[in-house]
Amino acid sequence: MRADTGGGAGSPDAEAVAEPGPIRFQVLGPVRVWRGARELDLGFPQQRALLALLLAHAGRTVSTGEILDALWGDRPPASAPHVVRRYVAALRRLLEPGLPPRAPGRRLPRRTGGHLLVAETDEADLLRFRELTRQGKRAAATGRAGTAARRFTRALEEWHGPLAMGIPEHVRAHVRFTAVQRELLDTARLAADAALLSGHAGQVLPALRHAAAHEPLDEPLHARLVLALAACGLQAEALATYEDIRRRLAADLSLTPGPELTAAHARVLRQEVRGAAPRPLSDPGHFAGRQAESERLSDLARDRGAVLVGGMPGVGKTALAVRFAQQAAPRFPDGRLQVHLRGSEPGRPAVEPLDALRELLTALGVPARRMPDGVTARAGLYRTLLAERRALVVLDDALDTEQVRPLLPAAPGCLTLVTSRNALPGLVAAGARPLRVEPPSAEDAHAILARRIGPGRIAAEPTAADEILTRCGRLPLALTLVAARAIGHPHVPLAALAAELRAAHGGLDALSALRPALLASYHRLPDDSARFFRLLSRHPGPHLTATTTAALTGIPARRTRLLLGHLAESHLLAEPEPGRYTLHDLLRALATELSAEPSPA
Repeated sequence: MRADTGGGAGSPDAEAVAEPGPIRFQVLGPVRVWRGARELDLGFPQQRALLALLLAHAGRTVSTGEILDALWGDRPPASAPHVVRRYVAALRRLLEPGLPPRAPGRRLPRRTGGHLLVAETDEADLLRFRELTRQGKRAAATGRAGTAARRFTRALEEWHGPLAMGIPEHVRAHVRFTAVQRELLDTARLAADAALLSGHAGQVLPALRHAAAHEPLDEPLHARLVLALAACGLQAEALATYEDIRRRLAADLSLTPGPELTAAHARVLRQEVRGAAPRPLSDPGHFAGRQAESERLSDLARDRGAVLVGGMPGVGKTALAVRFAQQAAPRFPDGRLQVHLRGSEPGRPAVEPLDALRELLTALGVPARRMPDGVTARAGLYRTLLAERRALVVLDDALDTEQVRPLLPAAPGCLTLVTSRNALPGLVAAGARPLRVEPPSAEDAHAILARRIGPGRIAAEPTAADEILTRCGRLPLALTLVAARAIGHPHVPLAALAAELRAAHGGLDALSALRPALLASYHRLPDDSARFFRLLSRHPGPHLTATTTAALTGIPARRTRLLLGHLAESHLLAEPEPGRYTLHDLLRALATELSAEPSPA
């Protein structure tokens, strides 16, 4: 281990041969600097902290007194000013490797009584963040809420994690970093206000979730997150978010929610939160992998019409469809409509076609006084309005063909993406092209987990991460639940989370929030199919056929084939080859739990 004697990072000779390229500074997250594609070694923690402090001041001179206070507190050693000069000299050589000795340089020019880091707006994340925030404020001040929301959202995309990570904690607590953190949160609130006003809450949802995760007790921020979730049609998540912060306020501060958060909660309960159009139903901000499925969906969507995206509960159907809809938006200049049909939502009835059509027509600008009565009249007006348009319609979580059929545009320029846990053979027979989504590959599942909790935690505990992937059966919803625990408890090692899954012995106890999603599909089965599903827990192997399953259950082979087919249509079984079926590990766990109940539902 080298001692911190005030020396710099790397020798000038070594840095002099560094590859050329533009320089980039990051402080809105881990403190990092790149020259071209190469990341620079920033040296000792205090030297890195000095650079972070200069970056946080973003083009303003930092007095020597403030630097000493930030690095050493109120009792700096007598040698501290000399050490600071050494740090500055080392950083100057690092940032400008060809600089002659004692030359002032461009990046860290000498200033009386202090030091200054010079960077252009496109070189430093904090400067880009501030410029985009300024643009957003100008747009908001002139009534352009949609433009403001986009600028604020782009600004928040510069935020990559806890501010100034990688420097000593006592330095990160300095007032300068606290001020930058306030700027981030202020912009997050402005972004939410502009997005809610313009009806584009889904656009800002990833940034709001990110900000709320870093400020778990900020009531104004969480109030906006609750409203944005509700505006995106995520009522249950909005209420759960309110309940989470209510519990934290009580446990950590012995407080009850204040007026702003309480008012947001009340508006959600009264269903007063509405977007200007049918909202995005999920946020694929952490979408990763799925290259093969995305390419296949693109091929199927080329001829417009309808595409049915099917698969088992929690496999990522909606995320795939919404991500494709976002990427394909330029091909559909007349808009994108989305409606959640609640075909498998626990405890709530599926949306009736009449109500879905009202939501779609409202999004197309039809006022309530001109809303036709009856499904036929509304469907006729809906198709007339879309007749000459190129629009993309996402019908998420469909129950059956009868629910979907009135919602299909007749226009040749429109594309409809339907997601469902059911096979919808009637829709396929009518011309919809099916795409079955399977659990992701090990590589894609790894990418999903890394995008949610950060590649650093994965790299630090690769064995635990691999066990989490295995015990979650690579199911995206299960991985999301584990990731939520990891994000909410950043100091809990992944090994402890893997141990929780291991202790469940293949059951769902460690993934209890997943159980309702799986049960929703099970409860829609006819009685004979439900009983057959429970019996499958007895099958010891990974593959099922009609012959082996009939022998195990005592049900005649012909009837067994029909039951296997029905479970496959409900996406509770996969059929990778004709007549050969597989049962996902988490569905097997559900079947085992249900078979152990005295009176299965």
